[in-house]
Amino acid sequence: MRALQVYAGPRARAHLREQGLSPADVAAIPGAAGGAKGLVLNPLDRFLFGRWLAGSTQRLHLLGASIGAWRLACACLPDPDAALAELCEDYITQRYERAPGKSPTAAAVSRGFREKLEQRIGSRAAQVLAHPQRRLHVFTSRGRHLLRREGRLRTPLGYLGAFVANAASRRALGGWLERVVFSDPRDALPLPLTDFRTAQVALDETNLVPAILASCSIPFWLQAVHDVPGGPRGAYWDGGITDYHLHLQYAAMPHGAGPGAGLVLYPHFQPHIVPGWLDKGLKHRHRASHGLDNVVVLAPAPDWVRALPGGKLPDRNDFRTYGEDEATRQRIWRGAVAESARLADEFADLVRDGRPFEALPLP
Repeated sequence: MRALQVYAGPRARAHLREQGLSPADVAAIPGAAGGAKGLVLNPLDRFLFGRWLAGSTQRLHLLGASIGAWRLACACLPDPDAALAELCEDYITQRYERAPGKSPTAAAVSRGFREKLEQRIGSRAAQVLAHPQRRLHVFTSRGRHLLRREGRLRTPLGYLGAFVANAASRRALGGWLERVVFSDPRDALPLPLTDFRTAQVALDETNLVPAILASCSIPFWLQAVHDVPGGPRGAYWDGGITDYHLHLQYAAMPHGAGPGAGLVLYPHFQPHIVPGWLDKGLKHRHRASHGLDNVVVLAPAPDWVRALPGGKLPDRNDFRTYGEDEATRQRIWRGAVAESARLADEFADLVRDGRPFEALPLP
């Protein structure tokens, strides 16, 4: 039973079939929201950024939402393998103040997570923003109207309005939430963001941690981050709300975005690329679009996932399932990460010697 499956859009499939895949072919790498699901990508991330792409000289754009932003910030540090290993351990062992028998409050989770980001990323912000080739782009969701500030009543009412608007059309969601992308100012993101209401802001040492914290701030689980430095005023939440899996117009990237094939390599925990978090139940929005023609998705095989400890990927609900039995949750999550080393091993074998291979069509 293989652990890894490779899916690709039409142009990417033709390239893989004829020429295989080399580091020079890759112009961009997205990192999806999805919380603990991203843990199974950790060994693959460590191989990609710590070894396979280590000698690349082309510009590489890294687009992250939520945990994807945290992962890709680590990939910009001088030792990405060590930074990503550290992230995995931090995520598995996270603990927050709580009353006996109660879940931790949003304030406690935000406070603890900010402290960890300051320790791991904030103290090395200059290094993240100085990588010779890698350019980080952090996706966040800024509230509008009722959601422009966080509040005990206005937040749930605002998200109810956002849910109804999104069910009508994805563009209508822009009336409630705006995509704000904090980008490395050295190079613009080489693809259009005209599909959804968007603002773009330069990343710097003062807003790197607030932007990543905002991008990871799941409504009701964490507090919103207000007035991120450099960005438009307002309450910022998880980048996955507007861009759950970053389903963007990658095929419109201009020629020259990368010296090779200009492909987008996407380590993902599933084959489908869902536009926004509120689209999870809207299956008709999960289909591949022409914007994904140059995308290569690396995803775990369903049979392999069912063989993991617990029979599924780690997810945020495990915090509630195991409650204060943190030892069991950590054991199961560590087991999943250990098994997922196979994803990295199989990818390394697939691209060895640059030989051509066949990919499945994106669903």
